Amino acid sequence: MADKIRVAVIGCGYWGPNLVRNFQALPEAQLIACCDLDKAALARMGQLYPTARLVTDVTALLADPDLDAVAIATPARSHYELTRAALLAGKHVLVEKPLAMTSAEACQLTELARAQGRVLMVGHVFEYHPAVHYIKTMLDAGDLGQPYYIYSTRVNLGRVQQDVNALWSIAPHDISILLYLLGQMPEKVTAQGARFLNGRVEDLVFLALTFPNNVLAHVHASWLDPSKARRLTVVGSRKMIVYDDVADEGKVKVYDKGVYRKGDDIYGEFQYRVHSGDIAIPRIDMTEPLRLECAHFLECVREGKEPRTGGEDGTRVVRVLEAAQASLDAGGWPVGVT
Repeated sequence: MADKIRVAVIGCGYWGPNLVRNFQALPEAQLIACCDLDKAALARMGQLYPTARLVTDVTALLADPDLDAVAIATPARSHYELTRAALLAGKHVLVEKPLAMTSAEACQLTELARAQGRVLMVGHVFEYHPAVHYIKTMLDAGDLGQPYYIYSTRVNLGRVQQDVNALWSIAPHDISILLYLLGQMPEKVTAQGARFLNGRVEDLVFLALTFPNNVLAHVHASWLDPSKARRLTVVGSRKMIVYDDVADEGKVKVYDKGVYRKGDDIYGEFQYRVHSGDIAIPRIDMTEPLRLECAHFLECVREGKEPRTGGEDGTRVVRVLEAAQASLDAGGWPVGVT
């Protein structure tokens, strides 16, 4: 392998330019090409990154022996075929979420990457977010006590999708966060939604997940909402945390609040005490999560390491999405996660 890992980005529409920007900035990478069918999108990349080749033929790009790795940021339904083609061509792959549209396809890609000896990584970018990592360390250390429930809101007005619904477009972020924080899979999910705009895909989804030990989680995902919100609340028996990704300052707030059963027998079995203490705003280094994600991908390629969000992690998220879609199709009937 060359001194620098030679990378191309496939898909330069909505998210791809962010990948291009980060790989161009990382000293471990050499951005050698941008690939897209849209020549206008390529022209924009050419103006910003004149040293990168502009390519419309993905097959020719993957055949380039000087290319080490690709980042795929195309529509979700193309992820499986493009990732498979890249792995078969001997390239390392960073693919945006979701890894595939079925768990069977996700498993195939994971096994193919292993057989090819190539890195397969999924862009679950919030697993690299310093704020989410901070919450994870608090949960693992027991600082919050027993986790009771988690709920998240990921809504905005606009960027309406035509090929996938809000479940597959937006909710993968929150599902990956939940699996990362709790370190386990849900036992069952229920999902309800509505197709207000085009009648083809749900632009609103409410997703409920039941984890072992009766830990509950709820996700509200929509691109039909009056304002942008990216908010996660974790309620534990000792403390609670609110993570607001839209906030300019104090993205994470730790509430020293809880409800405890009084230990003295004179209060009776069902007496409780509410505890309300200070609110702490920890200082967290807010390095761009995508920069950390791209750097981790390059590190895994260089050292042959399994990524934090590798194929198995991507498959777990798809398994939850698959069960949620089955529940959505059944009008909200609970579906077990297999």
